[in-house]
Amino acid sequence: MTYLGIDLGTSSVKLLLIDDAQRIIGSQSAELQISRPLSGFSEQDPADWIAATRQGAQALRTAHPVAFAAIRGIGLSGQMHGATALGADDGVLRPSILWNDTRSHAEAAALDADPRFRAISGNIVFPGFTAPKLVWMRNHEPDLFARVAKVLLPKDYLRLWLTGEHVSDMSDAAGTSWLDTGKRDWSDDLLEASGMGRDQMPRLVEGTEVSGHLRAELLSEWGLSGPVAVAGGAGDNAAAACGMGTVAAGRAFVSLGTSGVLFAANDRYRPRPESAVHAFCHALPQTWHQMGVILSATDALNWHARTSRESPAALVAELGSTLRTPGVTFLPYLSGERTPHNDATIRGAFVGLDHATDRAALTQAVLEGVAFAIRDNLEALRAAGTELTAVTAVGGGARSHYWLGILATVLGLPVALPADGDFGAAFGAARLGLIAATGADPLDVLTPPETDRIFAPEPALRDAFDHAYARYRALYPALRD
Repeated sequence: MTYLGIDLGTSSVKLLLIDDAQRIIGSQSAELQISRPLSGFSEQDPADWIAATRQGAQALRTAHPVAFAAIRGIGLSGQMHGATALGADDGVLRPSILWNDTRSHAEAAALDADPRFRAISGNIVFPGFTAPKLVWMRNHEPDLFARVAKVLLPKDYLRLWLTGEHVSDMSDAAGTSWLDTGKRDWSDDLLEASGMGRDQMPRLVEGTEVSGHLRAELLSEWGLSGPVAVAGGAGDNAAAACGMGTVAAGRAFVSLGTSGVLFAANDRYRPRPESAVHAFCHALPQTWHQMGVILSATDALNWHARTSRESPAALVAELGSTLRTPGVTFLPYLSGERTPHNDATIRGAFVGLDHATDRAALTQAVLEGVAFAIRDNLEALRAAGTELTAVTAVGGGARSHYWLGILATVLGLPVALPADGDFGAAFGAARLGLIAATGADPLDVLTPPETDRIFAPEPALRDAFDHAYARYRALYPALRD
């Protein structure tokens, strides 16, 4: 038997096929486009998600016909927070409003001012979350709002097409501002406060549970005999954690992607919204996770590369292999910051420039600034009661051993680099599909990857980096004021 993971990202849909031993058989991706009709708007047509999934499935079937025909389970992962509003006939009422859309900032602030939201959902109401988007519709598109019969998150609209079922999983639902995250159920109070009702919400399941089965029409279209179970799945970061085996309390990973994420699995619910730490349900029953997010990680290095007219790899190569003492300070707030400041208007800076500052010093400062921002996340997790003893690094930035050495020293934690492989959200989704289809023990399936190398903190530089971090921390209030 084989299992299919479908990850509905912002820029593409990725499909990945694994066998019973979790060996990757093949993967395919199909691109997606974002529409930005006005400043701050970010939308996609849900029909494009289906078309891209169909395209990827057909390519995967052509490349691996025997393995594709043996699919028995499907898992779903997807971009979180998007609002896909459906009418009574499940017709899409308007383009889906995505996670990075900021039009509902006033509505988000109004909801966040209601103390019930932080108390029940465990999180700040960010403009990117789902609830304020529906309030925006009520304020600006009242005729459409009056017709809303269901609201689905992006991956759950794909599920509706796959199974005919209105279902979401706990981890994705936790990012709506409508979930009682501790009780793992919709909150009638939060729904009512945003003009919604429980009847407009999908049914909730755990990420490892069967949410439905592939429709007969798709079984025929894809040449499958069935039945094919479709797992509850997970939001993208929780799915990536399933791919990384970050599911037991104390396990954590740091993602150096366009944005940066510090993700820690928990065996209990530990909200701390005032620090802008996300406290969400995990994809496994009775597990949760905390997550700090910075908005510019490799994006900061890419910006520096563009302004320097050089590639990021070439800039990092100029630093050599031996860590340097910190010098110039960089604050990576190029598009505001999420954790711990929740500040959309703050912007970045270089501080401490002098005549001796060269390009390599600026590159070093950028790498350190991102590492300091991730340490801010670590300190926020500590304040929320989570202590980490090690982290695993993933994402494009993890290809830089120099950067991982800085990160280990700044965090004061060993940083593990996994062996080569694809351990992302699509792989995690495929694992969830395997669990749902076979009833396997999740902890037997969601194991961590082999470690290629561990980067330890550099003792000789620890004091220097601690002083540099203290300087970095002092600069945010100065810039803000």
